[in-house]
Amino acid sequence: QVQLVESGGGLVQGGGSLRLSCAASGSIFSINAMGWYRQAPGKQRELVAAITSAGTTNYADSVKGRFTISRDNAKNTVYLQMSSLKPEDTAVYYCNVHMRVFGTPQNDYWGRGTQVTVSS
Repeated sequence: QVQLVESGGGLVQGGGSLRLSCAASGSIFSINAMGWYRQAPGKQRELVAAITSAGTTNYADSVKGRFTISRDNAKNTVYLQMSSLKPEDTAVYYCNVHMRVFGTPQNDYWGRGTQVTVSS
């Protein structure tokens, strides 16, 4: 009933930049927060950055100063601008949206994930 479409992943060399985007569509009643998580092989999924409907942001310590999360409420889209990328940033990045869909209570919804690979 709802869909999260992610884009922007790819291969980049160390020090480079990428911008991820995630657009939510479907029977959306309201969106409370949006964020990005990542999971590297053999590791647990971790929060990278999140932003509330009011614009409050949170970042993992490992990405502070390098990544910037933003959103376009009119388009139900969240972005993650990643700069000064390091090989340790290599992971599958997942979009997460905390929202209410018509006919259901608020819940978390996940994108399919997009691969980000940073070479040395």
